[in-house]
Amino acid sequence: MREVCVSGLGALTPIGSTLDEFWSGLVDPQLKFAPPTGCPSVGVLVGEILSTDFITDSAVPNPSLCDRSALLAVAAARSALDDAGLTEGSYDPGRVAVILGSGAAGVMTIDEQYDRLYRQRRQRVSPLTVPKMMSSSPASWIAMAFGFRGPSFVVASACASATHSIGVAAQLIGAGVVDAAVCGGAESFLAEGALTAWNALGVVSKDTCRPFAAGRSGLVLAEGAGVLVLESADHARARGFVPRATVLGFGSSADAGHLTRPSADGMAAAMTEALRSGAVAPADVDYVNAHGTGTLANDVTETAALKSVFGADSVPVMSSTKGSTGHGLGASGGIEAVAALLALEHGVLPPTANYDAPDPQCDLDCVPNVAREHSVRTVMSNSFAFGGLNASVVFAGVRP
Repeated sequence: MREVCVSGLGALTPIGSTLDEFWSGLVDPQLKFAPPTGCPSVGVLVGEILSTDFITDSAVPNPSLCDRSALLAVAAARSALDDAGLTEGSYDPGRVAVILGSGAAGVMTIDEQYDRLYRQRRQRVSPLTVPKMMSSSPASWIAMAFGFRGPSFVVASACASATHSIGVAAQLIGAGVVDAAVCGGAESFLAEGALTAWNALGVVSKDTCRPFAAGRSGLVLAEGAGVLVLESADHARARGFVPRATVLGFGSSADAGHLTRPSADGMAAAMTEALRSGAVAPADVDYVNAHGTGTLANDVTETAALKSVFGADSVPVMSSTKGSTGHGLGASGGIEAVAALLALEHGVLPPTANYDAPDPQCDLDCVPNVAREHSVRTVMSNSFAFGGLNASVVFAGVRP
């Protein structure tokens, strides 16, 4: 298997549309969740991208042809490609893959057209509805925008989608199928029907997201995109590029148990496989970006899983950045992989925001409220989804 490296990063989130803005928003959380601008009466708070620059300055010739999730994906991909210096002539387009994660790309389009059909009583929906609502559209638009002709598809595994996409992309590169890949995730879920459905589950917070804290009351939904450019280390060296990091290991598992109740054993299996596949000892992990949704069930279960993998008294310092960004659903693993890699580069751990008081059942060091300088050489990023779908990826600084 070829060594796989991280060459570029791109993030487009409610706390920033550049890496510098994103990092600043992580280490000094300022975001105040608010009602969605398109449907404020739904009764939930969200993390929303209010700037329209990514639409007006899009690499897509006609943004009206795209669902919002695809526009987010293309914008974040362009940032990551610029960061990687992967310019035309430095790669074979047929050996660049686009493996993107999205839990439900197209939801905004579906909601708009249902409104047109049932509320406005129109006789027809837009003829663009089908191509815009397809779950695969974000990957297709990235491939078309940049001319990539390698394998291209979307991984849909709910909130683990983006982390699964990173793992699959790394495996394709490692096996020599492609030289480089655009991966990560994008999601825009702030539609009236979708938000109403999530609210009906009883897992959405009424005020803010407090991962691992005693006062946590649920997640806060958010839109966004987090994209990585991966390539083989040989390919990076051949074009004279020094990558940001190395992909060491990837693991995934299924609980095969309950549709919405998480399993510590399933989470632990994914983390254990990520460590095994990368030949990483548990003691070598310096930081974990936890899934940390802020729900009562997830955070207790993830705490137990981390203790199972690393030892009850040996869990690395960890934090959940969802208190700062909100929960990007299928995009969250991409956004959080970018966060973990920036922590690796800066030697600073982003805090778990909105932490009000310790919960005895979540008795781990979660960097409450204030960022912390910390020696970081190896990081893990976790994503655990409804349906018992788990994924974990391990990164390290570039090997000499």
